[in-house]
Amino acid sequence: MRALGPKITYVMMIKTGFPRCLVLVGAAAVLTACGSLAAAPEPHTGSRHGAPMPPASLAPRLDDPPSASSRPPYGRKPEQRPPASSGPGHEGHEGGEGGEGYEGHDGGAGGGRVPDTPPSGDPSASGPAPGPPGSAPAGASDAYRRWGLDRPLARPPAPPDVKPALGRSGPQQWGLPPTVRRVPTDQRVVFVTIDDGIEKDPRFVEQARELGLPFTGFLTDNVIGTHYDYFDRLRRLGNPMENHTLTHPSLAGMAYDDQVREICGQRDNLWHRFGQQPRLFRPPFGEYDDTTLRAAAFCGVRTVVLWRAEMETHGLAYRSGGHLLPGDIVLAHFRGPEQLEGQSMTEWITGLVRAIQAQGFTIGRLEDYV
Repeated sequence: MRALGPKITYVMMIKTGFPRCLVLVGAAAVLTACGSLAAAPEPHTGSRHGAPMPPASLAPRLDDPPSASSRPPYGRKPEQRPPASSGPGHEGHEGGEGGEGYEGHDGGAGGGRVPDTPPSGDPSASGPAPGPPGSAPAGASDAYRRWGLDRPLARPPAPPDVKPALGRSGPQQWGLPPTVRRVPTDQRVVFVTIDDGIEKDPRFVEQARELGLPFTGFLTDNVIGTHYDYFDRLRRLGNPMENHTLTHPSLAGMAYDDQVREICGQRDNLWHRFGQQPRLFRPPFGEYDDTTLRAAAFCGVRTVVLWRAEMETHGLAYRSGGHLLPGDIVLAHFRGPEQLEGQSMTEWITGLVRAIQAQGFTIGRLEDYV
């Protein structure tokens, strides 16, 4: 609207006898309407990738540069969720890994370098002190004997007041979640993660409760079926259940929309089943690409969690070296006798806990650090 038009109109209205107060009211109304029209935003109807844009509360567009005081978009909580999808089954397991994730440095965080030599076999010399209680669940005092352990699982140290900064596997790209194999810490604590959901042994619920075993589950929908109630029992003990896709495909190389369907679909399942938004994501087989990170960011993922050590049938295997390091993320699976050469899941978990204790570590809650 041109500035001279209203001025001439108001002069004519005064000359023709309109009261001055009515003229001023009309001028104010016209100027307000013009300002509103000028400020109206253009709606976002989609993204350049062909999938719907996330709501404003989930994240800004990945192309937009951050302001100096803004927080990473993957830390925000989405208010709306795209509809879930389903797909064909998958019965495999994570034997290999794909792209390299954050491994920090062998010294951990805070400047003190962790020795590269294995810890002493003397638990009194190398074992963690009980310390202030963290947020991990507390176990029964004498239950360790029932489950075949030599001593109880030591309580983890108090979690840090500020979560450590995590690196990224490639150049810094705003809005994309970091990948982590090892948490940067110098505390003698490791983190157990259990994947998929094939085995649903009720005795494991007892074991986790009595030992006070903290772990993080990464759940795959098609192997869980209608048994989310089993994993809800574990979740209610204080063990978070996070995202491991709908059907366990190898995501690397898949189209963006297909990856969004896998990640967001399982996010929605976990939200509807547990009433909580998953913030961590593990790509099946540890395989991912830049498209996976973009899809994960779209679905509200804060951190992509890989691993540095894996519990296999005959013990721990390592990506490098021959022992655990502070902050290591350890991979295990919900498995039973058919996959464990006759071992039950509880026997297998006992072996894992014993191996961790023998190296002078205890187990922390991953979500307290990432």
